[in-house]
Amino acid sequence: MNVLKTTVLLGALTVLLVLVGGALGGRGGMLIAFALAALMNFGSYWFSDRMVLKMHGAREATQAEAPELYNMVQELANNAQLPMPKVYIMETDTPNAFATGRNPAHAAVAATTGLMRVMNRDELRGVLAHELAHVRHRDTLISAVAATFAGAIAMIANMAQWAMLFGGFRGNDEEGEGGTGMLGGIAMMILAPLAATLIQMAVSRAREYSADKGGAEIAGSPMGLANALRKLEAANQQQPMESASRNPATAHLFIVNPLAGLNIGKIFSTHPPTAERIQRLEAMRGQARM
Repeated sequence: MNVLKTTVLLGALTVLLVLVGGALGGRGGMLIAFALAALMNFGSYWFSDRMVLKMHGAREATQAEAPELYNMVQELANNAQLPMPKVYIMETDTPNAFATGRNPAHAAVAATTGLMRVMNRDELRGVLAHELAHVRHRDTLISAVAATFAGAIAMIANMAQWAMLFGGFRGNDEEGEGGTGMLGGIAMMILAPLAATLIQMAVSRAREYSADKGGAEIAGSPMGLANALRKLEAANQQQPMESASRNPATAHLFIVNPLAGLNIGKIFSTHPPTAERIQRLEAMRGQARM
């Protein structure tokens, strides 16, 4: 099923990118955008996880460097019957985490130093189990692909502003379309990032509920994750994650919205309401150990 979802996502983002190219440069722009989309489709499959980890300054941690984190991931991966993923650490006081990788055999789990500092053992297990549920459900490729394309679309829309200043969109005017090139460019500057965000929201929201349930199963209890979500929501409201503010297209990767304290994180949230997630987890309390 996720193979189909990935194919649909790639198709939607490719069409959006080609439309942006057409608005900026007419038929020539569409051809360039299509070539770029083909390159990105290839690159996002093979390299999107590395790009996302680099965006957030994540460094790989060995068992000797971070024994508690590494051993906990190893234990939970065994519970989930997954290969041991690579473990990464992000140096930031904001507690958060994400998983990435094109499949379970090439997965990585990244946690911030703030997460390890503020969570107790049960809460940390809940967060890591949630991320491993994403790996088990093969959500990580879809998320990384969406981040790559959304970032590219936002960058191109931003470049359109400079194109307007230096005589952009003339290609369309010279083809007899009058002001349609300029109007199309302005419309695309506004609508393309919005469309990319809506695609991210569609990809992310249902996945989080599923990963919460799967994480509770992997950890053996829903309450560690429920309590962790309370802390995560409050902390990210107070101290938005700096690397995510530089790369907002990756916000949907994290267990909670890392931009929750900024207006950009409130207008179109890529995550379902944390209170609803906690309520669903608490409803699982008392069930037999899974």
